[in-house]
Amino acid sequence: MAKKGTISVTTENIFPIIRKWLYSDQDIFIRELVSNGSDAIAKFKRLVDIGEAEKSDDDSYQLHVNYDSENGTIEFIDNGIGMTEEEVDKYINQIAFSGAMDFVEKYKEESTDASGIIGHFGLGFYSAFMVADKVRIDTKSFQKDAPAVSWVSEDGMDYEIAESDRTERGTTITLTLSEETKGIFDGGKIRGILNKYCSFMPFDLYYSDVVADRKREADEAKKKKEAEDKGEEYKGYENTPSPINNTEPLWKKAPKDCTDEEYKEFYREVFHDFKEPLFWIHLNMDFPFHLQGILYFPKTNNVYETLEGRIKIYNHQVFVADNIEEVIPEFLFLLRGCLDCTDLPLNVSRSALQQDEYVKKLSSHIITKVSAKLNDVFKNDRKAFEGYWSDISIFVKYGMMKDEKFYEKVKDICLFKSVDGEFFTIEELTKAKEKDTIRYTKAPDQQAAYISMAKEKGFDVVVLNEELDNNFISFLEYKQHDVKFKRVDAELEGEAASEDEVKALSELFKTATGDDKLEVSAVALGADQLPAFIRETEEARRMAEMRKQFESMRTGKEDDPYKDLDSMFPIKKDLVLNTDHPLVLRLRGMASVADDKEKLDALCVHLYDQARLAHGSLDSEGLKRFLKYNSELLTKVAEKLS
Repeated sequence: MAKKGTISVTTENIFPIIRKWLYSDQDIFIRELVSNGSDAIAKFKRLVDIGEAEKSDDDSYQLHVNYDSENGTIEFIDNGIGMTEEEVDKYINQIAFSGAMDFVEKYKEESTDASGIIGHFGLGFYSAFMVADKVRIDTKSFQKDAPAVSWVSEDGMDYEIAESDRTERGTTITLTLSEETKGIFDGGKIRGILNKYCSFMPFDLYYSDVVADRKREADEAKKKKEAEDKGEEYKGYENTPSPINNTEPLWKKAPKDCTDEEYKEFYREVFHDFKEPLFWIHLNMDFPFHLQGILYFPKTNNVYETLEGRIKIYNHQVFVADNIEEVIPEFLFLLRGCLDCTDLPLNVSRSALQQDEYVKKLSSHIITKVSAKLNDVFKNDRKAFEGYWSDISIFVKYGMMKDEKFYEKVKDICLFKSVDGEFFTIEELTKAKEKDTIRYTKAPDQQAAYISMAKEKGFDVVVLNEELDNNFISFLEYKQHDVKFKRVDAELEGEAASEDEVKALSELFKTATGDDKLEVSAVALGADQLPAFIRETEEARRMAEMRKQFESMRTGKEDDPYKDLDSMFPIKKDLVLNTDHPLVLRLRGMASVADDKEKLDALCVHLYDQARLAHGSLDSEGLKRFLKYNSELLTKVAEKLS
């Protein structure tokens, strides 16, 4: 006899609130219902394992999702523990509803920010009503002689419980999709959602697009008949259903049982990246919390790659979310990996996660494991570590700046690559070399002359040409007060010329360039060096970098606080003349006797442009002028040779 009833509703806003959440993340109901089926199988399996339930050897644990576009239905089928009528009344009419009500009470104030809800687990069964006009449950308990029962509702409030014709243990939930939802979900979308959330579900999961499968079978039957009519043997499509998931993801195996090829293959399977990862960390622990997973250091020189979907979080092998910052420190998103955190509190807001002690310990543990792996590679195979450096340097530097614990653990293995291709730690560049300053360049080819002078003075010049490096060296100077960085063009050491000589040369070049603010100095740098250099002090360079940042903040309005950047961050580059060079020696004499002032000015400007070219700061107009004058000089040389 059918039993009817109505669930007591304490708020009329339950469905509008949950709908608003669901339509910001429409595919969650599939994960919820498949997860419920997986839980039902896990419960039955546990009873079998402890001898409280029986299962035949050929009775395999399975989940099925069947989509029927003609009837507008989706079926979720499991052969798990099943339910009696009393259990349906308890778990569906009472607990499922109260779970939905708890959800509403918890998130009705936060409903404008769907990202505040991490897992959505707990809403479970009731999410079906967000996409369906009608929901039917057919279930049969594992208990012997327990009759099968059906539960039907069209609105989640009024329901009817009756006998069911189901004969096998387990549960089928049938959703009749609403007209609105039919336009959102199709066979391909449902398959994609299952691949996203259920690729590593712990039990075999089968998917059927009923109409598409029926059409394919009809096509195969037609082709087979046509072949038989012709007396030909037909070898067609083999319609053997196979699971769409991998029930044993690699992270479940013990690290000692995994081969390098298995790690690489799993990486390709999950991330569809056919560049082999550099190396990886296999996490597998049960105390003080349950954590399994694999983190990969990917091979990439492109720091602008999207970070989306790089660290995938699972709960009992069910995908939860990508890149949960509260669980995984942000800098680790530069890695790739899968983490199965079975103790992770899912049905909470992100602010609650930030305060959760388990989450804090989890995050700290992951940082410890990653830094330990880096140290192991460095100590056991430094050559390999140096080979990885171009790919992992951004990760290491960014991590040092973002996380104090990570900084302390890896600061001694942070490498710097020299212009000669050698690698040094900070200690090797300073204490081992007995230098208090690290010389660096951003453009080795452009600043070859400066590099040559620095190397003559015993410095190993390192290359710092990544976008992060300006902030990184400032960070290191702050953390390690005895370490200083100076670009190769920041200091040109040598015996200074007399005050009168400097004054004469300064007036000559200021007049020639038309720049009365040009600062000119004269230093003996050696006859084999260039005649002129541009010196940009380290302080001036860093001021210029700050200026670039503030330029993007200009509004162009009268009250713009950044409209006068010239006075806030003046551009300061000095011209340094090499008094050992024959050309500078000639210029000093020509200044007082030259009868063609125009040619002398042109020569001075050309020398100034050459210095800027070597420095890397020559603009396009200066380059045109330099090349034009250079061509004229070559023409005159050629005329003398002919």
